[in-house]
Parts: sequence; structure tokens; C-alpha cells
Amino acid sequence: MWEALQFEFMRHALAAGVLVSISCGIIGVLVVVNRIALISGGIAHASYGGIGLALFMGIAPFAGAAGFAVLMGLLMGWISLSRKHRSDAIIGAIWAIGMAIGVIFIDLSPGYNVDLMSYLFGSILAVGKPELWFMFAVDVLTLLVVALFYKEMLAMSYDEQFAIVTGVPVTALYFLLITLTSFTVVMLIRVVGLILVIALLTIPPYISEQFTSTLGKMMGFSVLLSILFITLGLWLSYKFNLSSGASIILVAGVGFFLSLIMEQIS
Repeated sequence: MWEALQFEFMRHALAAGVLVSISCGIIGVLVVVNRIALISGGIAHASYGGIGLALFMGIAPFAGAAGFAVLMGLLMGWISLSRKHRSDAIIGAIWAIGMAIGVIFIDLSPGYNVDLMSYLFGSILAVGKPELWFMFAVDVLTLLVVALFYKEMLAMSYDEQFAIVTGVPVTALYFLLITLTSFTVVMLIRVVGLILVIALLTIPPYISEQFTSTLGKMMGFSVLLSILFITLGLWLSYKFNLSSGASIILVAGVGFFLSLIMEQIS
């Protein structure tokens, strides 16, 4: 791995992996504990509409993805609160419509031949400095929000009714969490692609939940696991000339099954 770091693209990829792991580990825990993994998957796929729209308008694809992801995320969050008995079906429909919008706008983009695979399965090796700064900004925002509202998010995550009774603005925090999840999903699309986002967002928190006793420790351990999975995945992809996104998720999958075995043994 050390020899690979002589290349700038590998240094950028490793930096991106660390930066993504911070938000992914923290937000992933809140996603798992609050059971909004379906919404996260919907955001990932629907954000493809923003990528297509951005290409059609001639702006940065991930700027379009970020804006579209937040918009679709808030819409899905509102639906999950107001139409709980049919939220899964409606979110699935928005999920599909978002992807369809993306495909249509890419088809309409004149003279542009988009690399579909890079968005579906990630392209961490192509991360540039502007994207690294975006990832850094999302990390700072995530850390600030969680530090300011940790107790409120803890109450919301484990006892929503108690949180409401004690005056915690649960609905506002819920939509704030959806917004942060949307930004994190956009970062993850660059690393592992929109198809594999859910795996990296949920596997580290699931594993860390088995070995930690508090929400804060769960977040910290999840961040470390994300860094480990991404680093090992990058090394595998470099060593054996494999797809980086798939290699990262394969490593995370191995970690997931090992944790299941350890859980059964103990």
C-alpha cells in the first residue's frame, strides 16, 4: 500500500476514504438506530436525477446530486412521517422516478458520453481536490451538529415519546438528520457508487452496535471500521486491479459475516 501512495490519485483516494468515513460512521449510526436505511437508499438512487440534471445544465454533477439528494430526502422524510402505512411504497416510487429523471436528462445532454459505471459503483480513484474540500466541509458540519444536539439526538433515537414530552424538537431534528444523511450519501456515491451506498452506511454501525454500549462509542467505533474497510478495499483494488467500490464493500461484507460468527460464539 505504501508504494501506491507515490501516486497523487491514490493519496487523494485515501484522503477521501478517511473523510467519508467520519460522516459515514457518525450518520450511519443514526440511520441504523432511527431505522431510516430505506430512506437513505431512496436518497442514493433518487440523487441520480440530480446528476443527470446537472449534466444537462452543464454544472458539476455532484453539485446537482447534493441539491437533488437533499430535496428528495426531505420529501421522503415528510412522507415517512405523514403516510407511515404506505411510506415504503411511496419512497420506492420516488427512488425509481429519480433514477428515471437522471437517465432521461443524460440522454438529452448533447454530445456528452457519461460513464454510468462510475456513478453506479463509485470512482474513488478519480476524486479531486474540490471534492475533498466538499467532504471536509460535510465532516465539519456533521461534527458540529452532532456535538450541539447530541443529547437531543440520543433521546430521539432511543425514546421518541420521552423526547417529545421533554420538549425536544423531534421533527426538526429528524429533518436535520435527513439533510446530513443526504450530504453523506452524495459523498459515498463518489466512493462506492449509489448501488452500494447502503452497505457502507449500515455495516459499520451494525458491527459497532454489538461491541459498544453507548451512542458516542458506537459512532467512534463505526468511524474506525469505515476507515479500515475503505483502506483495505483500496489496497485490494490496487494489488489485484479490481473495482475499488466493489472491493471496499467486499471487505465490509467479510467484516459483517465475521461479526455474525463472533456474535453466535459469544
